[in-house]
Amino acid sequence: MSGPQCCENPPAVFSGSGQDDRIEVIGGLTSYTAGSLASKLAVVLIADIYGYEAPKLRQIADKVAATGFYVVVPDFFYGDPYVPETPLSTWLHNHQPVKGCEDARKVVADLKSKGASAVGVAGFCWGGMTVSKLSTYGETEAAVILHPGPLSDDDIHATKVPTAILGAEIDEYSPPEKIKKIGEILTAKSVDNFVKIYPGVVHGWTVRYKDDDEHVVKCAMEAHADMLNWFTKYLK
Repeated sequence: MSGPQCCENPPAVFSGSGQDDRIEVIGGLTSYTAGSLASKLAVVLIADIYGYEAPKLRQIADKVAATGFYVVVPDFFYGDPYVPETPLSTWLHNHQPVKGCEDARKVVADLKSKGASAVGVAGFCWGGMTVSKLSTYGETEAAVILHPGPLSDDDIHATKVPTAILGAEIDEYSPPEKIKKIGEILTAKSVDNFVKIYPGVVHGWTVRYKDDDEHVVKCAMEAHADMLNWFTKYLK
């Protein structure tokens, strides 16, 4: 995965936001949390290359938690999110979705050991690639992939989890025709799926939208609602 789209419009990441009391270690990873595990229904959000401290990602976590889920946003990059000064190819070499999948399995296992009866996982860009790999194990109850980076055909054919794929109309990594083809493959495998292309938006729009862009904000809110609907359908 390389090119400018993935790196455009980086978030204003900051620490010391007063949310330190919501940081826990889940599956060995430092994680932002929202909601209560007493709900027994957990959602793991896997960040794009900019990492788990991105404010809008945490806002999404809070939004999902407000509907009754326990939400975990782990730091899959171990304190080393992408920064624009770093060549993307170098950063990706050190942070591969295969390792992200290994870590995600530990997070899911930890949540279930603590009483979660169902776990859904959603991933953005890099996180979407990780979710696709995780879904080949069948250890979660639902998956949502938002504007993913390049997905492995092998992973798609091996998917065992009901999957929603939310794509941008303008996306060099996962263009609409590829997203639709993935849906066709899952349907042929009798894996329930939901595929939607949002018009007039670009890669990364759901978590890195600009607040003053009315159309993109509307599409982002719609995508968040579609993600929630998918989790509500499958996490019982």
